[in-house]
Amino acid sequence: MSKTLLKSTAMVGGLTFISRILGFTRDVVIAHIFGASTSTDAFLVAFKIPNFMRRLFAEGAFSQAFTPVLSEYQTKHSKIEVKHLVDHVAGNLGGILFWITVIGVIATPLLVMIFAPGFIQYPDKFNLAVEMLRITFPYLLFIALTAFAGAILNTYGQFAIPAFTPVLLNLCLISSALWFTAYFDKPIIALAYGVLVAGIIQLTFQLPFLYRLQLLPKPRFNRHDEGVKRIHHLMIPALFGVSVSQINLLMDTLMASFLVTGSVSWLYYSDRLMEFPVGVFGLALATVMLPNLSRAIARDDINNYNCTLDWSLRWVFLIATPSMCGLMILAGPILITLFYGGEFTDSDIIKTSHSLMAYAIGLLGFILIKVLASGFYSRQDTRTPVKIAVIAMVTNIVLNLTLIWHLAHVGLAVATSVAALLNALLLYRSLRKLNLFQPQTGWHLLLLRILVANIFMIALLWWGSDSVAVWLAMTVFERVINLFGLIAVGMLVYVTSLLIFGLRLKHISLN
Repeated sequence: MSKTLLKSTAMVGGLTFISRILGFTRDVVIAHIFGASTSTDAFLVAFKIPNFMRRLFAEGAFSQAFTPVLSEYQTKHSKIEVKHLVDHVAGNLGGILFWITVIGVIATPLLVMIFAPGFIQYPDKFNLAVEMLRITFPYLLFIALTAFAGAILNTYGQFAIPAFTPVLLNLCLISSALWFTAYFDKPIIALAYGVLVAGIIQLTFQLPFLYRLQLLPKPRFNRHDEGVKRIHHLMIPALFGVSVSQINLLMDTLMASFLVTGSVSWLYYSDRLMEFPVGVFGLALATVMLPNLSRAIARDDINNYNCTLDWSLRWVFLIATPSMCGLMILAGPILITLFYGGEFTDSDIIKTSHSLMAYAIGLLGFILIKVLASGFYSRQDTRTPVKIAVIAMVTNIVLNLTLIWHLAHVGLAVATSVAALLNALLLYRSLRKLNLFQPQTGWHLLLLRILVANIFMIALLWWGSDSVAVWLAMTVFERVINLFGLIAVGMLVYVTSLLIFGLRLKHISLN
């Protein structure tokens, strides 16, 4: 069981890694062509609004409510009943998304006012954001249906297809930036059309694989279907609970819109780097965990449920803590290697590195939320995470309003990180308090080994990394070689230290 979960997590993580690398390539291209400019700020808001709603409704609330119910149907019901559920969910979800899309396109000026109110004082930036949002908003319809298809494939153990699908978005945006900007009076508009086309392609890509499973939906609208009602019941609280980190990041964008031009972009690029380990490992682990936890609950196998959670948490600490330390120490070198040049200046590097270090503080929290929340959603408990999410969100807003005056965009990143850590802590405490999770033996020694290994890695990276000025003076080739050399040696020191101090595979295996 441990090998199967680890293999599936590694496969999803590997494909997500490819997607993230292409995502960085996309961001490098956009940074070099447009920089941290007015048009970039406008595009990022126009892209962030449907993307936020996609994470909130599709990958967030819907997937976390749909997957446990579908896993239960898969375990306890016939294939015909599973197909019946898929058809009715497709009809209801598609109908709701259609009307949300229509309303969203009509209300684009209002949405920009809500999500980026600071743009109102800059008419050109505001109007450009509205224009692009009209193009990008329908992306929500296609990408939410893509998430629906992906949830079915994940439940049936076909993790590779949904994990590869985001690659198509990055390829579309890279193509738009490189080859289609010349066809528009406002070159940035090409990116907006790239987003829309990507949504259509991503959905179309997954349909043949659903057909092969004999689960290609024939949409039927019936909100009184028992399975649909259960999913709706679970979705309402999950809308808020599972996506609290995304809401907090959106609050950063909203408040950053009041700051100097470039603030939205600085936060975006630092968030993208912070999201790399979250997506490659955290999302991969949660994606593989949720169907397995849900099936364990459907079979009333509490021991397997507890062991799977314990195994996942061990891997989180093992992977997330060195990632957090590495991002904080190498923030400047990473940003210079990836983004410096063209319209992205040395000032942009410094500003972005500060917010990246602030976001990195909460990296462990962001990944823990994905794993710990799955412990509740697999039990079809969406209410407990909501209560915790409310506390975390209020904390984030209060800290945002407090820190923005002294730390500007960096204060917003700090507030988000603190809120994420608080959210994770409260989720863990609730699992223990409700007697849903009991840590297995060996945790104290594992954490001690991880701490010591991180200290050795930090010492090496601190000694080996030069100042920002030195990195700026390097050639592109020198930066790439030095950065990858530091990362490789840092990983080697970390792993070697763990082995020297007694960590073995049995300590992180699923018993």
